[in-house]
Amino acid sequence: MRRIAVVGASAAGLAAAETLRREGYDGTLTLVGDEPEPPYDRLPLSKQVLAAEWEPDRLALRTPADLAALDLDLRLGVAATGLDLAARAVRLADGSEVPYDGLVIATGVRPRRLPGEGAHVLRTLGDALTLRERLSPGLRLVVVGAGFLGAEAAAVAWRLGAAVTVLEPAAVPLAHAVGADVGRMLTRAHVERGVDLRCGVKVSEVTEEGVRLADGEEIEADEVLVAVGSLPNTEWLDGSGLTIGDGVLCDEFCEAAENVYAAGDMARWYNPLFGTSMRIEHRTNAAEQGMAAARNLLAARQARKAFAPVPYFWSDQYDMKIQAYGFLRGHEEVAVVEGDLAERRFVAAYRSGDRVGGALAVGVAPKVIRQWRQAIVTGASWHELVRASSLRSTPAQRSP
Repeated sequence: MRRIAVVGASAAGLAAAETLRREGYDGTLTLVGDEPEPPYDRLPLSKQVLAAEWEPDRLALRTPADLAALDLDLRLGVAATGLDLAARAVRLADGSEVPYDGLVIATGVRPRRLPGEGAHVLRTLGDALTLRERLSPGLRLVVVGAGFLGAEAAAVAWRLGAAVTVLEPAAVPLAHAVGADVGRMLTRAHVERGVDLRCGVKVSEVTEEGVRLADGEEIEADEVLVAVGSLPNTEWLDGSGLTIGDGVLCDEFCEAAENVYAAGDMARWYNPLFGTSMRIEHRTNAAEQGMAAARNLLAARQARKAFAPVPYFWSDQYDMKIQAYGFLRGHEEVAVVEGDLAERRFVAAYRSGDRVGGALAVGVAPKVIRQWRQAIVTGASWHELVRASSLRSTPAQRSP
């Protein structure tokens, strides 16, 4: 294998490129990215960058010297437009082609949008800088979506003095992922600070004056941020022969086709630790999966290792530090195993079948939540855990 292409130059793609070199690959290594900037960290965009606490130069994932040491054929500012599996070539928007013997796909996701013009999204450095220029005391900001990204941006805007309205279609924000009780606790953090949080409302379009709801009501705003989820960047793979379904479908080794692997936010792979396929949009997972895909691409087939991580994410909202391990979606029960929800210092465990499938913590030291990671790794019995502890448990089916 003398030619490897990595398409996608963010966390997953960079991790794959570095791992290939670290594992001894010394052939041609092409790294393609559709943004003009060298690889940078997206996590601070909705926090430190939006709050003007960090400038863009702090986001670089590697120094120019580090990138130069990788001896890359670096193609930045040019998107991939097609993949020919038979010819083993990636087509680029500038008309060129990148031949390969091995390929890692890491093209990430893009924000969902609403009908209408003029709304902000928050995915790239440019997005964050544009919105931050608008934020000022008294500005009327409508945030559509009360998920983690929308909540982080709302918290920053509130701290900067904006009048913030958050519109969320669900009855309880994030209930599908973290449970109704935890979702209501997160909701109270917004309401107590004067954020106008409206749940159970659907936005039909963005207008020149703000947004229009499905019932016809119009809400005026100076600026609108749409944070209603994302879509995998897989359109360029249409007709390639790869199986696409809410991402590039991969096996437990992250392989999508012979010598073609996928990693990061747009990869849907089978995680044997949880016995299900999943697509994870978290920074930690992107880097770990990029490394796993690169190692498996280079390894003999019988020496490949399944990618079976415990997903991890964190979020900062107001004075709350939120951390979570595991796969919380589809849980059947939630139990507070330490602390108290009302005090916003607690650990909640999540049941899937008869095992601990996840844990979420607010306001506790990292070492506290890491103890629960081990229970997830070992598939600890939920009922044994319940018998051993005095827990406040809530069946998920009772959640709105």
